[in-house]
Amino acid sequence: MRAHDDASAAGAHIPTQKDVARLAGVSAVTVSRTLAGGKNVRPDLQQRVIDAVRQLDYLPNENARNLRPGQQSGLIGVSITNLSNPFYGTFALGVEEVVNERGRYMLLGSTAESASRETDLIGNFMSRRVEGLIVIPAGEPAPRRWVHRLGSVPIVVAARRLADAEVDTVLMDDAETGRRVAADLVREGHRRIAFLGNIVTVSAHRDRYEAALAVLQAAGLDFDQRLVRGVTNDVPDAAAHTRAFLDLAHPPTAIIGANNRITVGILSEYSARLAAGAAVEDLPVVAAFDQLELSELLRVPVRVYASDPRGLGRTAARMLFERLDGEVTGAPRAAVLPPPPVE
Repeated sequence: MRAHDDASAAGAHIPTQKDVARLAGVSAVTVSRTLAGGKNVRPDLQQRVIDAVRQLDYLPNENARNLRPGQQSGLIGVSITNLSNPFYGTFALGVEEVVNERGRYMLLGSTAESASRETDLIGNFMSRRVEGLIVIPAGEPAPRRWVHRLGSVPIVVAARRLADAEVDTVLMDDAETGRRVAADLVREGHRRIAFLGNIVTVSAHRDRYEAALAVLQAAGLDFDQRLVRGVTNDVPDAAAHTRAFLDLAHPPTAIIGANNRITVGILSEYSARLAAGAAVEDLPVVAAFDQLELSELLRVPVRVYASDPRGLGRTAARMLFERLDGEVTGAPRAAVLPPPPVE
């Protein structure tokens, strides 16, 4: 869904079904039928309705007719970025623990790091009358206009900052973890260190990189920019960058993976090298952020700088319910969780 980017949380007009009908040049009945699946509506009219919905950032409220006045849905919407990543599954478990304690139910969806899918998912949650939202923002850069279409529905942003959105936020102390990683590598004598992470649009990766860079510079070192690659959470992408590092005339002696999926990509390339006859001691040391399952069973030594996604999820949910229950009002809050000990 697309919309006005100058809307403010305070006075923005929240679009209605009548607004959609007016913009699309169709009746309200046609809008209703289109949003219910399009039965008995011509394809061209459906497309006009869909275009109007996106232009207005209209969030349908189809579940409202199933609720009595004043009745709550009992639903909390949770948006994560990657269902295949154990980090986010563990985060969702933490949220669910608190949601269950409060007698509510959780709706979970994944955006696959797409800002447009995030907008559609939030719209779907709103159509189901969720009482609150917990969102790990997608890494794709885009204005988050849906933030200004939530009305009184509270939101907590987790794991990553959401630029230009004044909302409750809970983060991990990514800067402290970045400092730990770099300090350990420098102490061990590493001078040529590579970094794989999306430092442009993912705030957690950027915080880790900038903190590590500060430690290196304080030691009279720097990242060789040929060894800093921006990647998504895509395993093959990380493996390809690792391959390029290893093929350099002067490869790095250590590689930092900005999250667990990137580290899996690094290790998949290592596995291919070992199968081709490379010696373990000839491969760069791997420093991995976030949990990495079965890391102790790997042939390649991997230092894991873990996070606490379950605690992050619980904290996000508690912050949300503090808003829902009126325990907290006023300005947005920011919480930062300390990193666990190095594994």
